[in-house]
Amino acid sequence: MRSLFTAPALAAALVAASLIVPGTAARAATGIHVSGTKILEGNGQEFVMRGTSHAHTWYPAQTKAFADIKSLKANTVRVVLSGGRWSANSASDVAGVVSLCKQNKLICVLEDHDTTGYGEQSGAYTLDQAADYWISVKSALAGQEDYVVVNIGNEPIGNNATTPGWAEATKAAIAKLRANGIHHALMVDAPAWGQDWQNVMRDNAASVLAADPDKNTIFSVHMYGVYDTAAEITSYLDAFRTAGLPLVIGEFGFNHSDGDPDEDTIMAQAVSRGLGYLGWSWSGNGGGVEYLDQVTGFDVTRLTSWGQRLFNGADGIAATARQASVYGGGTTDPTPPSAPGAPAASNVTSSGATLTWPAATDNVGVTGYDVYTSAGVPLGATATTSITLTGLSPSTAYQVHVKARDAAGNQSAASPTASFTTLAGGGDGGCTAVGTVQSQWGNGYVLQPVTVTNTGTTARNGWTVTFTLPAGHTVTGFWNAAVTVSGRTVTARNLSYNGTLSPGAATAFGVQAGRPDGDTSVPSGYTCAG
Repeated sequence: MRSLFTAPALAAALVAASLIVPGTAARAATGIHVSGTKILEGNGQEFVMRGTSHAHTWYPAQTKAFADIKSLKANTVRVVLSGGRWSANSASDVAGVVSLCKQNKLICVLEDHDTTGYGEQSGAYTLDQAADYWISVKSALAGQEDYVVVNIGNEPIGNNATTPGWAEATKAAIAKLRANGIHHALMVDAPAWGQDWQNVMRDNAASVLAADPDKNTIFSVHMYGVYDTAAEITSYLDAFRTAGLPLVIGEFGFNHSDGDPDEDTIMAQAVSRGLGYLGWSWSGNGGGVEYLDQVTGFDVTRLTSWGQRLFNGADGIAATARQASVYGGGTTDPTPPSAPGAPAASNVTSSGATLTWPAATDNVGVTGYDVYTSAGVPLGATATTSITLTGLSPSTAYQVHVKARDAAGNQSAASPTASFTTLAGGGDGGCTAVGTVQSQWGNGYVLQPVTVTNTGTTARNGWTVTFTLPAGHTVTGFWNAAVTVSGRTVTARNLSYNGTLSPGAATAFGVQAGRPDGDTSVPSGYTCAG
């Protein structure tokens, strides 16, 4: 994916279910570090990135941008640097950037943009060259492990095959940085212009993390036109959650020349899962994607529609960002929530189940819940007392528990354990249906995606999904299905274009519903038939 940016002197626009057991002990973390799917600060406080990117290498005079970004409640800024493809940023310049981040209480994600589109874009640098750049500015990074994440190279490979490939080149760059004394948390971008549409990073992430001597690598996907449906977004995020690997959405926009990303789902899923996101980008875009500017002319008082959406909209930065504890954030509430009640499993299928549980309590307020296996593998996160798990293995016994968390990042003790066994997969062309609450408000909610999967061994030509509305609820809209309601039973049937599913294939539809004020219940009991 090309994150298009135009430098003032540049005519051409550029774009811009297992745990890993390390073979050797990781180096003790001295600052920001990963733990399973989570990113933690040096003191163990969870940190979730919320911020944007700023093109410092092309606009070095726009230093006020750091304070302006902070004023809109961001806790992180991703800073575009160059080691020579454009005007090189020296060690003293990098030290100045770090100082600006710290003055404005922002975690600093420093990225080398030189690698953008290597193998497809003329002039792009290799990841090995990017590693050399970070080593050359090591003096500016030394001692900043609490404040700085090193994003080795932006979108380091285009759509063309390269030798070495992404996994080998990334492992070698990480090894080179570690051998030269750089022990910060490292962030690695996906190939295919960051969008990983061939799932190269997804399928090789575990081996990359295992190869890091410090076991301190964060994976970054860029979500643009490839991620234009909720199903594509949730599927990709599910893969990292199932593998227990740390992921952030390192770039995304509300629109792009390669398609229309579903920014609402991107943001809602990131918030419900406790994942970081960084929008692209503050100001100065060119090459036909000027609409990705979040403010006009670097003026914080002139927010664009994209800027309003990212900073002030639902699941946006102002509502969900929490300042890093290294700057004093998250330290005023040391009291964790109480343990949730015992979860109950329902709607068990070959690949999923719905869990519900009694709410936890907190001295300030519970903000979400995390679901784990008895072995500690994370299965999902939600802001409500119900979750639909996906991506489970057929014919498998699961023991799960739930932990509550509050706005300060405190996590409760585990709930009592619930046990269930998934159904057998395969069969005679059967199907499953799993519904997800994308968003909800006082008197309504959106179910999206309701994912229909052919679990059989032969193709099917049509499906019918039914589920039950809670009392007093009404369907107010639907899409990608023909929906009828009889009493409280909702029946959704395929349309002409999404009824044919090969074995293992899936499609999705959505439903919007209203409910009485004060009611927080949502539908359950999804079934699928031919």
